[in-house]
Amino acid sequence: MRQIIKLLLSRAAIIAILILIQVVAVAVFAVKVSEYFFYWYAIFLVLSIVVVLWLLGQNTHPSFKTAWIILILSFPIFGGLFYLMFGINREGSKLTRSLRKVELDTRRYLKRDKGLERRIRAQSQSVSNESNYIANSSFFPAYQDTATEYLPTGEEKFERLKVDLRAAKHFIFMEYFIIGLGKMWGEILEILEEKVKEGVQVRVMYDDMGSISTLPYHYEETLRKKGIQCTVFNPFRPIVSAIFNNRDHRKIAVIDGYIGYTGGINLADEYINHVTLHGHWKDSAIRLEGEAVWSLTVMFLRNWNATLEEEENYRGYTPHHYHSQSFESDGFVQPYGDSPLDKELVGQNIYMNFITKAKNYVYITTPYLIVGNEMMAVLELAAKTGTDVRIITPHVPDKWYVHMMTQASYAQLIAAGVKIYEYTPGFIHAKTFVADDQTATVGTVNLDYRSLFMHFECGVWIYRSQAVMQVKEDFLKTLKECHQVTLEECSKPNLVVRLLRAGLRVFAPLM
Repeated sequence: MRQIIKLLLSRAAIIAILILIQVVAVAVFAVKVSEYFFYWYAIFLVLSIVVVLWLLGQNTHPSFKTAWIILILSFPIFGGLFYLMFGINREGSKLTRSLRKVELDTRRYLKRDKGLERRIRAQSQSVSNESNYIANSSFFPAYQDTATEYLPTGEEKFERLKVDLRAAKHFIFMEYFIIGLGKMWGEILEILEEKVKEGVQVRVMYDDMGSISTLPYHYEETLRKKGIQCTVFNPFRPIVSAIFNNRDHRKIAVIDGYIGYTGGINLADEYINHVTLHGHWKDSAIRLEGEAVWSLTVMFLRNWNATLEEEENYRGYTPHHYHSQSFESDGFVQPYGDSPLDKELVGQNIYMNFITKAKNYVYITTPYLIVGNEMMAVLELAAKTGTDVRIITPHVPDKWYVHMMTQASYAQLIAAGVKIYEYTPGFIHAKTFVADDQTATVGTVNLDYRSLFMHFECGVWIYRSQAVMQVKEDFLKTLKECHQVTLEECSKPNLVVRLLRAGLRVFAPLM
């Protein structure tokens, strides 16, 4: 009973209740007014029709449009109103304007090296095209003079990160979707407090929605009292608005401008298996040391400055500002960011490039496999043309309905020749692609609608670096702990379960 009361009084529960009240109030208002005043019924009905027609003409994802159109036509009295409340991102919002301005103002700091691009092209025109796409669309260039290290577990990332944090001399930037009170964050916070006392500049940014149930309300004030600069990205308020769908799903740490981390691992105890939520938690990260860290620094400072509406001397945080020696060169490294504000689907297109350009194999790990028609088509085509396509997903879900949507994709993919495996010890949260022993990416982008279309994401594309084979070796090792899903197993659930999966899949873009 005490746990239930605590849950009901939590900030997340209170916000959910307040939003639900608003939704119900709008629906009741529309229905009641329509019952007593026919012309209001006609107005709401015409509004829904206009919204459907407007949606059909928009250059948005077909799955998103289909889900909303079905919802609106199912509830024509208030469906149009709901779309106006939930479905439209207000381009003129204060945060959106600030983010756009900062992004445009800072492109000048990301210089492309034409000589380096020629060296990639000399090795492979196809790979060069992939790299050029990233640079042309996200404006983050490729680098050499960067060492890469793939970290196959949260435990390894945690220990490696603590070593680097303790060695920091000048500044530490940390940007995470989730920070949770416990062992992992407690030990990191202790180091950060010591660094502040030594005069190191420490900045922490976390997503409000991501950490809504893991941190106390206004936790940023607690950190500021410790001397740590802190801001909350896109604070979540109990007001129905689509802008709150755009979350900061990135996981970035930068130390002194030349050491950087990203990947799937947040700062909470389940990521290092200190607590068990969904069986064994399998995740991964990548550590960079060298020139390429500059792109991660720019990503962090963009969101930081847009949130606080500050200007920054970016030149004070370059890789060589506090490191005069040259860096080890380990292949080609290209961090990239993805923003929901530019209408360019960077994360999805990078993944599709991996699939379509692979000649021998492409191996994928993802916690969610909720793909649209485009991704489904390229996965099927790759398998049908003889590419060895293998995907590892969780066996133990973190959200039952999301897992059902993931499983809804299995039969179609398996029938086309894609091999699907479930990680039997628990939940796999890693987001990795590796192809043909040459290219790989490690990052934060899931194969679901929110990651591909709605969140701020990041990753690192690598070519001919040691981390490529480390990603492959980890995949093959993980495969030994997986169960291969068969087409026969996909047909075992009863009709009700299959219909529920199909329904959830239709409405996936709205979840």
